[in-house]
Amino acid sequence: MLFFCLLCKVNLPLLIARRYLLVQKASFSAFIIKLAIVATALSVAVMIMAVTVVGGFKQTIRGKLYSFWGHVLVVPFNDNPSNVVSAKPISYSPQLMAYMRQDPNVASVAPFVVRPAILQAKGQMEGLRLKGIGKDYTIPSSLQLKGADISYTDSSYAKEVIISQTTASKMRLAIGDEVLFYFLEQGASQPRIRKLKIVGTYHTGMEDVDQYLAICDMRLLQHINNWQPSDINGYQISAKNEDKSQAIADRIFADTELSPQTITDTFPGITDWLAVQDLSVRILLIIMAIVATISMGAALLILIVERASITGLLKALGLSNSATQQIFIYIALLTGGLGVLIGNIFAIGICLLQQRYGFLKMTEATYFMDTVPMLIQPGAILIIDAATSVITLLCMWLPTLYVRRMQPARVLQFK
Repeated sequence: MLFFCLLCKVNLPLLIARRYLLVQKASFSAFIIKLAIVATALSVAVMIMAVTVVGGFKQTIRGKLYSFWGHVLVVPFNDNPSNVVSAKPISYSPQLMAYMRQDPNVASVAPFVVRPAILQAKGQMEGLRLKGIGKDYTIPSSLQLKGADISYTDSSYAKEVIISQTTASKMRLAIGDEVLFYFLEQGASQPRIRKLKIVGTYHTGMEDVDQYLAICDMRLLQHINNWQPSDINGYQISAKNEDKSQAIADRIFADTELSPQTITDTFPGITDWLAVQDLSVRILLIIMAIVATISMGAALLILIVERASITGLLKALGLSNSATQQIFIYIALLTGGLGVLIGNIFAIGICLLQQRYGFLKMTEATYFMDTVPMLIQPGAILIIDAATSVITLLCMWLPTLYVRRMQPARVLQFK
């Protein structure tokens, strides 16, 4: 059989490795192989799920921020980028609007006005920021708006407001209730008061948004500020691709006197928190790769020692050291490949089920969402598979060097 394979130019080490794996049943070698497959599969599955969860987590968090504030804010220069309330307004410019919309990466542009106020209802008071929007602004579906949008009239400002479900629950308010908003004026002894009707509620699950922000007619805030109809705080830009946000901001900064900033500059705390998640994933990936490598290398070494008699017999029949070494490398490759395949099937299956049914829950008050988000990234999965295979192969090659030191005479005499 040996000479027949050689004459037919068959890859003899691969043939022996495949034959060896197929005939293993209840032996100790079979247990070692199964253990290596399970360890590799679990390591790969954990790495894939970690990447998909963090990817989904970042996408969801950023999506919630972008849905309320867009990707880029074009505002006057401010030493504190997280504060979008400017003391002095800027004039609305149709030319600047047209210029910003010409960018192929820009999806939409809308002016806005922001003003702090105090909400008073049912004996309770809550500090909020009112974001004034115009009639051309479309509230994104991701804000989960319940009720109606603000109805704009041509004669005056709309006396309506949209608050978050968090604020509504805290103050026991419902759609249709009328509430008072107090606007404090610097140097004034009495605040300015406006009665507004709650026409809708929104929900993002993010504390920085839900607890402190409400939406109203932009003309109301312009009236409270004693501004002209063309006075605004800035422009909100939504990008077609979030990766182009910085490029859009840089282009506007170079061509205007305004100070555009990405939403990551406005919410640095959340940005830093997401960066910490990336670091956690990198550490987990390294740990899981080490686990997979050690388990596969240890299993291969045990397999070589446990099958020393077969190795000695093959060498006695004339098989070279390199060919004998290749047998165990092929065994490790087939075992590792099967582990990677099972890990991929398991992890991707869990991700697909979670995306469809959302059975894995989490605390929304802590994580800003009530289900575990999972974003399948084919490129990241391929990198995990390739890196695991390469690292495992390099570490599996070291135990096979022991095969070269085996002497058939010594091994076979103890058979």
